[in-house]
Amino acid sequence: MSGSRVGRKPVTIPKGVEAVIAGQELTIKGPKGKSILPIHPLVEILIDDGSIQVKINENSGYRRSGSGSKLSKSITGTTRAKIANVIHGVTNLFERKLLLVGVGYKALAKGKVLGLTLGFSHPIDFAVPEGITIECPSPTEIIVKGTDKDLVGLVASKIRAFRGPEPYKGKGIRYADEVIVRKETKKK
Repeated sequence: MSGSRVGRKPVTIPKGVEAVIAGQELTIKGPKGKSILPIHPLVEILIDDGSIQVKINENSGYRRSGSGSKLSKSITGTTRAKIANVIHGVTNLFERKLLLVGVGYKALAKGKVLGLTLGFSHPIDFAVPEGITIECPSPTEIIVKGTDKDLVGLVASKIRAFRGPEPYKGKGIRYADEVIVRKETKKK
């Protein structure tokens, strides 16, 4: 049994990227950083000839027929996708762009702190987590970068949550590719 359709495809390791498996952890080093990925016991990782192959671990001990085989197949696909994301992250970085819309709304990156002025009575200081870099090319743009796709998305959503876009004037923090559906104000 070889796993899911996605899980069967090998992940190619690009030049300058190094992958090492130790026990149930896969360490991937690249030009932009290093990532450690925990591997599920139902999955076996084979590194050979510049590619990573994900297979179902037949000797895992707690495999069973029925739902167990379905679980094994789904985990191989998920693991393969996570490995591909980590390789992309350590070579190219992931990034999310946010835009501030509103009079007086502005952002300023100060080292490990992002300062936000969003029309509240106080400024907001957001502590940037480890492994994430934040750039502000202009006062109304925020770019969140990092090697971990999940962490980049999480940080971007936390920043957006400070003042999500409202539907009447579209004021607030939005993703660069987000479309805000505008409402009309109530009329008598």
